[in-house]
Amino acid sequence: MTRRQKDPLRPLSVDERQMLEQLSRARREPAVHVVRSQLLLAVANGANYTEAARSVGRRSGDAVSQLVSRFNQEGLAALEPRHDGGAKKVYDSKKREIILQTVRQGPNLEREGTGHWSLSLLQRHLRQQQSFSQVSIYTLWRVLHEANWSWQGSRSWCETGRVKRRRKSGIVEVTDPDKEAKKP
Repeated sequence: MTRRQKDPLRPLSVDERQMLEQLSRARREPAVHVVRSQLLLAVANGANYTEAARSVGRRSGDAVSQLVSRFNQEGLAALEPRHDGGAKKVYDSKKREIILQTVRQGPNLEREGTGHWSLSLLQRHLRQQQSFSQVSIYTLWRVLHEANWSWQGSRSWCETGRVKRRRKSGIVEVTDPDKEAKKP
């Protein structure tokens, strides 16, 4: 005998049912959307939570219960996965831009003792600022890679797809038009 459902599924509107049926058969949607829509349709068609879970190859009726409760509150937005763990992002877009501006400016040759940034040197420089007292080398590496910067053989960080070339007319910055296609 199954337990009484504390938060039963509310009646589906025609549009919601139609969208769930489309998603349950979709081949180009994320698998999590397809499975969640199949679970909700099974519950809407009268299956209890355990039966609905087993119909899609899952074991936990409790997860179906949580999905139903969330669907009752949020509607179709409940099909979208939430943050699934891991550390929260500490550095927002403004702080990331400050990091990139610092890298673009380059180190002060007299103060830093070098003309190129290394990650540890950049970390040491940024940690002197109040808002970056805990910045890690990994965070700096991620920010630089997300902004299409890469470590060069010249032991410096350089924006991917942009290089400075020496021409007869002087030094020219060249941009690779296919840089997005070359990303791994």
